[in-house]
Amino acid sequence: MSRTVRFAARLAGGIALAAVLAGPLASGASAQTNLSNAQILQGLTMTTADEPTITAQILKQMAQTAVANNIALPLDKSEIAKQLDQLAQITVQIQFSLNSAIIKPESYATIGSIADALHHPILWGYRFLVVGNTDTTGNRKDNLELSQRRADAVMEALVTLYKVDPARLEAVGLGQEALQTPNDPTNPVNRRVQIFNIGKE
Repeated sequence: MSRTVRFAARLAGGIALAAVLAGPLASGASAQTNLSNAQILQGLTMTTADEPTITAQILKQMAQTAVANNIALPLDKSEIAKQLDQLAQITVQIQFSLNSAIIKPESYATIGSIADALHHPILWGYRFLVVGNTDTTGNRKDNLELSQRRADAVMEALVTLYKVDPARLEAVGLGQEALQTPNDPTNPVNRRVQIFNIGKE
């Protein structure tokens, strides 16, 4: 069976399952993004048999090397972004205080919705990356460090407030090394948090 067929079958199954499970996921918190609880669950369950082996350490090393060597970001997707695109994922906008890792109160509803999905039985046993990203405003090295602190803050909220097992999570800051809109690098949409399913524990 081809990868495309396997992916389409998994996608169809994920959509149907997410629709069935949407009720139990509801936590009374309205999502800050346009993603519903069912969409979050669906996005994190669309895994494929051919996805690459990606770890937090590999991503950190790729980002640090790009920054240290001042490797220019390509006008299309960076190599880091291309690797991540192959994983089951969701992208959310978490609001932080200016130049800090302090999560604004209005973003906790979104984090709670993510936690609901991670606690769902369909995702038990899976591990996830919490990835922080910035746009290109500011210093490249500082952006990398800020995004790591913000990824750490989201992971800490998932663990301490919503009781997600810390063994299932790793936080990675990629700074501006995996832009969502490479042709518009200062666009605020690049300032985002992504959750990636990296497979079974």
